[in-house]
Amino acid sequence: MKLAAIRLFVDDLGNAQAFYTDTLGLQRVASDPAHGFAAFKSAGIDLIVETVATDATADDRALVGRFAGVSFAVDDIQTEAARLKAAGVVFTGAPELQFWGGWLATFADPAGNQLQLVQYAAGRP
Repeated sequence: MKLAAIRLFVDDLGNAQAFYTDTLGLQRVASDPAHGFAAFKSAGIDLIVETVATDATADDRALVGRFAGVSFAVDDIQTEAARLKAAGVVFTGAPELQFWGGWLATFADPAGNQLQLVQYAAGRP
């Protein structure tokens, strides 16, 4: 079994597509605004963003703008965080050394989903 896809929920598909392609640099592999989704490829795993309508139920609306538990691995977290900040990305947690030897930084996509950059400790993939 292998992880194939991660789904994130947004309130504006156009903003999400621009962010994930132009800002993060992911390759968009599918887009269907009429059905409210777009898919991006990242190192063999699909990232799928889906819209949640503003008039959706409270349970569905709660899917937008939360900590997603999604991390993007980078070789140099300081450089990548600086690049993203210069592009207007909002960080809620600056790069910080973790007890396990790697680094994490938390940032938000346009829908408020909290994502992370991770720089693994030497010797880790």
